[in-house]
Amino acid sequence: MSAYGTAARAAFFVALEQPGPWGRDAATQSHLPVALGESLSTACSERGGRLSLVRRPGRHPDDHESRGEAVYLAWCGPEPWLLQTELRQVDALLDLDFDALARGDRAAVLASMPGAAAAEPILLLCTNGRRDVCCAVRGRPVALEAWASHPGRVWEASHTGGHRFAPTGVLLPHGATLARLDPPMCSAVLAAAEAGELPSAVLGPWHDRGRSALTAAGQAAESQVRHVTGERSLTALQTVEVDPFDADGFASYVVDHVDGRSWHARCQRRVAAEALPESCGKPSVPVLEWTVTLSQR
Repeated sequence: MSAYGTAARAAFFVALEQPGPWGRDAATQSHLPVALGESLSTACSERGGRLSLVRRPGRHPDDHESRGEAVYLAWCGPEPWLLQTELRQVDALLDLDFDALARGDRAAVLASMPGAAAAEPILLLCTNGRRDVCCAVRGRPVALEAWASHPGRVWEASHTGGHRFAPTGVLLPHGATLARLDPPMCSAVLAAAEAGELPSAVLGPWHDRGRSALTAAGQAAESQVRHVTGERSLTALQTVEVDPFDADGFASYVVDHVDGRSWHARCQRRVAAEALPESCGKPSVPVLEWTVTLSQR
């Protein structure tokens, strides 16, 4: 089944280190105080972003000792950036200028978070078994092995959506969301990300779920252009909606390349030929997938 157009929508991410166990709703079912988790989650979602709890791969003892928690702030817009800081008191994150983060104002975000600094790209891998057992069974071994090769740049994450594609991950700051990952692929993703690129191995409908800043149909359109052209740069394409849905049920987008090339994409969501389990051990059900027809302009 194609993974196109399945990235969870987010213009920005706040990734907060929170060790220990997580419940289904990690923001309110972890060692993070419930009221604080609710406030942070609401501040992100109301502005079109996502709060993700993260932890270092490995064992997660159920203790409440805080040693200072890492925080990553990612803007996933046209010129993406990533900041990192460490907080002794997690409630200090309420001082973050969420409005500035939502509009990609890096200077204002830095002013509200003294001590934050530019960070290398990181990969968040979904491992929350309380949300979906597939993420724990498939995601944790991949996260642990990838962390061993890239310490500090691979994190377990509380939720990325798309459990049927596990192991699934999000590359920050670009919001590039990927399916069916393995440790060598994670290494290739992080190596390519240093140049603002994706490795060729993840292009196409088997692995590329799309960039989080775009609508589902826009993700599918851009991913297909990236696939047919072999374009690895994460900033070389600009995708703009032309018509959300026409009379025939197609969404229309224009995808422009920085080199002047341009494509018209017609995207349609329809029932996939093959039914799939929603999660590990569950029965197969009909699922929807995007198909994309391209014409060069």
